[in-house]
Amino acid sequence: MSRSKRIGFIGCGSMGSAMLKGILKAHIVDPDEVIVSCKSEETGKRIRETFAADVTHDNKNVAEESDMLFIAVKPYQFPEIASEIKEVLSEDQIIISVIAGMSVDALQEKLGSAHLQIMRAMPNTPAAVGEAMTALVPGSFMTEQNIAYTKRIFESFGRAEIVPENLMDTVTGVSGSSPAYIYMLIEAMADEAVKQGMTRKSAYIFAAQTVLGSAKMVLETGMHPGELKDAVTSPGGTTIEGLSVLEDGGFRGLVMEGIDAAIEKSRSM
Repeated sequence: MSRSKRIGFIGCGSMGSAMLKGILKAHIVDPDEVIVSCKSEETGKRIRETFAADVTHDNKNVAEESDMLFIAVKPYQFPEIASEIKEVLSEDQIIISVIAGMSVDALQEKLGSAHLQIMRAMPNTPAAVGEAMTALVPGSFMTEQNIAYTKRIFESFGRAEIVPENLMDTVTGVSGSSPAYIYMLIEAMADEAVKQGMTRKSAYIFAAQTVLGSAKMVLETGMHPGELKDAVTSPGGTTIEGLSVLEDGGFRGLVMEGIDAAIEKSRSM
């Protein structure tokens, strides 16, 4: 597919907007090559003002005009949308679903054809700043060329990996929901800094940059997180004192339990 192909979005809430922002920021397409369908006038106004994209309330129109169609809606909304658009879908299109808990087979069944090129995706909201983590599950009729193209689209605003579909609930726990846990960690770190006299603005900068830098150390050095932790931890020093408190409070186990809860919730949806 060439750069001139049109991208469509059915649904453009938090996740859809994050992806669209990432795609436009990476100059994958120009705003006039994007068409978005949304229900409310308020959302349509936001999309026009924020992204300068073409906005409609007609899902069928978006499906007809898009070479790559993102479906970013809640699971309960999809059956009605599928009934509206399935007659105009083409086997030449790439259909990307970010619908939670819906398998590729279920998508194909709802859309009325087993031969559609469907990619199931699970990105997270850091897409808006070019740092998403996305899991991708290609349907059996996706061509190798379009799998590679779709992966490049998602890599334009972060990292993307092909995973087996049976791991998608795990992906929900470890990357889909977990930005909220990291924000909570940053907030807690900053709260204590404020308690000790730092300004709120500075506290958030120090905490957030530390989390960002630590994550980059893991990704770019290839070192085990335990090795990196040990490199910061001097005998009898401040770091081991803080780690001891976290261990006593069950920090690791609590994080694992939180992620497990998210995974189990995803499985039950």
